[in-house]
Amino acid sequence: MLRIAHLIDDTQPGGVTRYLDFLKSDPAMARIARHEIVPVPRTRPSSVRVEADVIVSHLTITWRGLPGLMLLRAQNPGTPLIHIEHSYTAGFVAANVSARARFFTLLRSAYALFDHVVAVSDAQAAWLDARGLVTPHALHVIRPCVDLAPFRSLPLPALKARTFAAIGRFDTQKGFDIAVRAFRELPGDDLRLHLIGDGPELASLKALAEGDTRISFPGFATDPAEALATCDAIMMPSRWEAYGLVALEAMAARRPVLAASIDGLQDHIAEGAIRVPDVTLASWCDALATATNGLVCANPRADAESQTSSAWEALIDGLGLREPTAVRLAA
Repeated sequence: MLRIAHLIDDTQPGGVTRYLDFLKSDPAMARIARHEIVPVPRTRPSSVRVEADVIVSHLTITWRGLPGLMLLRAQNPGTPLIHIEHSYTAGFVAANVSARARFFTLLRSAYALFDHVVAVSDAQAAWLDARGLVTPHALHVIRPCVDLAPFRSLPLPALKARTFAAIGRFDTQKGFDIAVRAFRELPGDDLRLHLIGDGPELASLKALAEGDTRISFPGFATDPAEALATCDAIMMPSRWEAYGLVALEAMAARRPVLAASIDGLQDHIAEGAIRVPDVTLASWCDALATATNGLVCANPRADAESQTSSAWEALIDGLGLREPTAVRLAA
């Protein structure tokens, strides 16, 4: 059985760790290879000893970590190296990067160390290609997935949305401040907004919500399906988003998804999420008002899991590994 080591530098609960759980436990993925999740230091990924036939990086690329990636490549010259880009997008650069030429040099240098680079959305792949950050033959798209069966089994929500939710890490990226501000502009004592999650902006979001008893903070959701069961529609006013697993889960649960037209959320919009043109208060006030008057439920994707496993199978088959050969990451 082919062995694939998935290197991660962040084991906190979130979309990446849930995706890795899917890669490790999905029956179709198990037929492709045995997947092992290997936590490593971000700047020294080769310091952890593992055995694998393919090495997959889920690491965050930084200047400090670049020498570690170079050492990883040098120690494994005959082993296919694959990088999954979970972090960087056009929206990320627009919101966070001032020295853009320097940043693009970092990405080109790091990606060149890998045999293949995987984008997690079509929109992200188009950006990587347009910027010349990855050579076309090395660039692939594999959308992340989780087991969607628990979401598909949820009952239908109310046609006219009364309870909204924003789910994820409380961080500037997610735009939950816009969600709170827009919801507070919405009249209706029967309306509710659940901000489900935790993170560094918890205090500031509570301050924004102060005085509006319709807004609640249930905390981190250990069961995302149960969290979605409590709401009629999902708000995703992200300022950048490589993919957005919450949108996939919500659409599987037939919850309308109000999504900013940014980065990987555009993939979901193409499949039925409701486009909100930007992350401004006016746009989100309009979107919420429309939702309270009635929305068509999202069309659930019946083949999301198989699309992900098939894309992985095509990538692994392209490596031409007929018989697994053990390699070792040495300290």
